[in-house]
Amino acid sequence: MTVAAVIVAGGSGLRAGGEKPKQYQLIGGRPVIWWTLKAFLGHPGVAHVQPVIGEGHEEMFAESVAGLDVPLPVIGGSTRQDSCRIGVEAVERHDPTKVLIHDAARPFVSQDLISHVIAWLERFPAVIPGMPVAETLKYAPGGVVSRTVDRAGIWTAQTPQGFTYQAILAAHRRAQAEATANLTDDASVAEHAGIVISMIPGRHENRKLTTAEDIDIANRDMTARKLENLPDIRVGQGIDIHPFDTGDAVTLCGVAIPFTHRLQGHSDADVAMHALTDAILGAIGEGDIGTHFPPSDPQWKGAPSRIFLARAMELIEAKGGLIANVDITILAEAPKIAPHVPAMRAILAPLLRIDPSRIAIKATTMEKLGAIGRREGIMASATATVRLP
Repeated sequence: MTVAAVIVAGGSGLRAGGEKPKQYQLIGGRPVIWWTLKAFLGHPGVAHVQPVIGEGHEEMFAESVAGLDVPLPVIGGSTRQDSCRIGVEAVERHDPTKVLIHDAARPFVSQDLISHVIAWLERFPAVIPGMPVAETLKYAPGGVVSRTVDRAGIWTAQTPQGFTYQAILAAHRRAQAEATANLTDDASVAEHAGIVISMIPGRHENRKLTTAEDIDIANRDMTARKLENLPDIRVGQGIDIHPFDTGDAVTLCGVAIPFTHRLQGHSDADVAMHALTDAILGAIGEGDIGTHFPPSDPQWKGAPSRIFLARAMELIEAKGGLIANVDITILAEAPKIAPHVPAMRAILAPLLRIDPSRIAIKATTMEKLGAIGRREGIMASATATVRLP
């Protein structure tokens, strides 16, 4: 049996709010879709994983799946039904015998549930997990209760929904040919084609993220899971200073701030990101930024400092650790830093794999004292709290 998985991520996710669709918003320091794809890529019973994304989401997807060995996505259609059909057709080249279809917005899917669905496909041509309805149901058109609905035998449906591959492929193509639309899940498509579907117990944690509140709760839950088995708490400190040079902008935490000068340095001279990199390296006992990126090496001339920070994160993750929080203080008479702090946090959050609320960035002057007070340059200090196994 060869199993393919189609991960559907084509929606706009408007109800979740935010600047990005919900599948690309951060929970536990990673985009929602990253966690979902990781679950299926890491399952030994799944041979092929096919993402389906929305038109215009290519750049967001590429940024969101960094670090995962995932195939190129296909572009979905105008409805979920269309996107699922496109995804199912896309894995035909792998000649799977079974296919799982899963919502990208369900990042808490467990290895156990995936295994359960795959195993049950040995007995039925279609299997969907779900939860029996436990609460009383009311039919209330217009907001006025008309009657109580018998909840006996009523289930909510989850994903991954599993199918015999050729059966669900034919069912989707039949629905398309008949112009049968608005089938809200693949089980509905299977029902329309007369395929027998088995219902199996799902998992409470395998919830679909829909609203901003869902994202917030998921972020707390995923972060707690990550921290649960990391009892070793380390704190590192970093300090850096760069003088001014002729230019028209300074780069701080990845943000180019228009100014009368630039900062002088071998790389982009991002003094704040340099201090933060040193703080992280110090917390894990891995030397300093000059150890890994010698200023004498010409390949780093003008390099963006996010490269240095990314290397520090690689070293942490190689040890099985993560960042808990960071605190950066920028010392400068000018330019004004505060208006740019939200943009800085937005850049650092995905690099550090943490929520922006775990990033503190402050600025202060030197009250005209010393070199910084004389506007000869900018200094930054940083601390980083790291959790390790």
